Amino acid sequence: MRTALLQSSGRPGSLVGNLKVLDEAAERAAAAGAELLAAPEMFLTGYAIGDGVRRLAEPADGESADAVAEIATRHGLAIAYGYPERSGEQVYNSAQLISADGDRLANYRKTHLFGCFERDHFTPGEQPVVQAELGGLRVGLMICYDVEFPENVRAHALAGTDLLLVPTAQMHPFQFVAESVVPVRAFENQLYVAYVNRVGQEGEFEFVGLSTLAGPDGVARTRAGRGEELLLADVDPVLLAASREANPYLQDRRPGLYGSLGRVT
Repeated sequence: MRTALLQSSGRPGSLVGNLKVLDEAAERAAAAGAELLAAPEMFLTGYAIGDGVRRLAEPADGESADAVAEIATRHGLAIAYGYPERSGEQVYNSAQLISADGDRLANYRKTHLFGCFERDHFTPGEQPVVQAELGGLRVGLMICYDVEFPENVRAHALAGTDLLLVPTAQMHPFQFVAESVVPVRAFENQLYVAYVNRVGQEGEFEFVGLSTLAGPDGVARTRAGRGEELLLADVDPVLLAASREANPYLQDRRPGLYGSLGRVT
């Protein structure tokens, strides 16, 4: 499945502006044969927008979701994107996957909030594994800091995730996560990881780009620089099956030894 990664911070604070950027990227991605376009964390609104997070938050089935669905159907590809989700009085840092037919396939709420900014503005999600079937693959969703917890990604591997989409707002000086941690997560869990980041200065944060799609062999199929880019790479189920046969980490596990991992002493 050809996958496009939109490395961009869009137009922080402007839903209309970000939907336009997404529309233009979807057109380019579809023309290049992509079946899936992934955008960064909080793409629809911007990340460092202070109280704008609550003001711009919408339900998972709100007007912006309808607008993304229209973009997806018009260009004939699935879209995953980050946004602030309102549910009652709570606001979540969420990511949603919409099919090429405009159907809402999956919605994930970030489970591990990073830093004071996120803890001040969001409620943590409670469902670690969210998946959907897309193009013959089992696709999972996760957001930024979540991928830095090995238990999180292993849970996806055990649940059969083939491609893990990780909308991200990765900032300086943590670029080693994109460069080193993400390919290792892909290898040790025998799945593809699409890690798609914001770029440039936004409020107090400097986003580092370096978006990548890493394969189950630990090799980056594509790697962005520090500017805005639209990346394309293929998720190959044949390679995935061969890699899992050659690297049987999941079969060779000894869960009985790992009980202490859930406790802090």
